[in-house]
Amino acid sequence: MPPHTDQAKWFAAEVHPHDAQLKAYLRGAFPTVRDVDDVVQESYLRMWRVRAEGPIRSARAFLFTVARRLAIDGARRSIASPIDVVEDLAGLPVADETADVAGETENRERVALLAEAIGRLPNRCREVFLLHKIHSLSRRETAERLGLAEKTVEVQTARAMDRCGEYLRRRGVTGLFSDERA
Repeated sequence: MPPHTDQAKWFAAEVHPHDAQLKAYLRGAFPTVRDVDDVVQESYLRMWRVRAEGPIRSARAFLFTVARRLAIDGARRSIASPIDVVEDLAGLPVADETADVAGETENRERVALLAEAIGRLPNRCREVFLLHKIHSLSRRETAERLGLAEKTVEVQTARAMDRCGEYLRRRGVTGLFSDERA
């Protein structure tokens, strides 16, 4: 039997049965991951490549480790570069050529520092903050998605705001949050 047939049988028996559990894990642990199916497919591809080089002791453990790392990398990239897909380029507002270039540069720097501050938050605090403040989910929706009490969402959001505000103030940035004065 050709080696790729053996590998296909191994994959069907040892890897694919974990598909539903892996997707559920990723959706629960990484609610900000936009496309869980992409993470799963990339995990499968990486497993396939590693298995082609030699045996894998525990397919399930390896699969979940690869998927977790991919999800974390994806979350980091989305924080560092929150880019949304634009369907209609013609509908985008045209940049004002008379805009204050220094002001625009300062705003970009402030946003970059805010992204850094968010990236330094503890995992749970960051998840709550991103869902509630960045993705504009209500306190209730955030609590339901993360399996938390609404009060926990309130407390974690306040902690995130305090920590981000302090991080920014130490770097000379004020006025990003509505309760601050510039």
